[in-house]
Amino acid sequence: MDRFEAVARAAVAEAGQRLRAAWRRSKVIQYKGAINLVTETDQELEALIVGHLRYAFPDHRIVAEEGATGAAEASVDDCVWYLDPLDGTTNFAHDFPQFAISLGLARHGKLVFGIVHDPIRDETFVGSDDGGATLNGEPIHVSNVADLNQALLATGFPYDRREHTDFYLDFVADFMRRAQGIRRTGSAALDLCYVACGRFDGMWEWKLSPWDIAAGACIVQHAGGRVTDFLGGPLDLFGTQTLASNGLIHATMTDVLRARVSPPA
Repeated sequence: MDRFEAVARAAVAEAGQRLRAAWRRSKVIQYKGAINLVTETDQELEALIVGHLRYAFPDHRIVAEEGATGAAEASVDDCVWYLDPLDGTTNFAHDFPQFAISLGLARHGKLVFGIVHDPIRDETFVGSDDGGATLNGEPIHVSNVADLNQALLATGFPYDRREHTDFYLDFVADFMRRAQGIRRTGSAALDLCYVACGRFDGMWEWKLSPWDIAAGACIVQHAGGRVTDFLGGPLDLFGTQTLASNGLIHATMTDVLRARVSPPA
């Protein structure tokens, strides 16, 4: 794991410096869909990190947001990297300082390492089988909130939210009636890391991609939390449901979600 972590840290550190330098500059924006955008920085950072990984590990698979191919087959490979070079692109495009670089590693389908770097706050979250979960080198752990009524939750909305607005908002309404508060930050990778370090007590979101959640899920798990589908089943990186929590409120969150789990077509 030492070599995997060393290469990942070096790649993410260099990308983080470039991302921090770029975020207040004018941006070239392209659209992959009506509200799904990409900037030249996404593409530049992906090329940089993929270059590091290809040089060090030429036999590894890399599933990256801007160049993902064969993703459905990737999960069965020996070593697979899941890369989101800029999680929170819409925030970045609007100069809103909530975005991160996310890089996770799976071996034989099991998440074994994750790193998420927030260049604006200079925060680096890491989770690994060898080192547990850390923030800037210091151990982190999920919160001890055991009552959903006292919990601060996070969520987000997928790219089909205009077509299924009421469906997604119904989940928000259900939790609004039960939780202390709900936040929508625009970066799933950071939401997961905030669960890992106790800033959030739980999060749920529809239709995240494997590069959105691989690193953060690994960090949550190594911080003592749980990451599953909405019914408490095993997390599927290629599925449509992501639920993460401190573990103590997990069953209650699944109860709330179970009443509405009927995804739109």
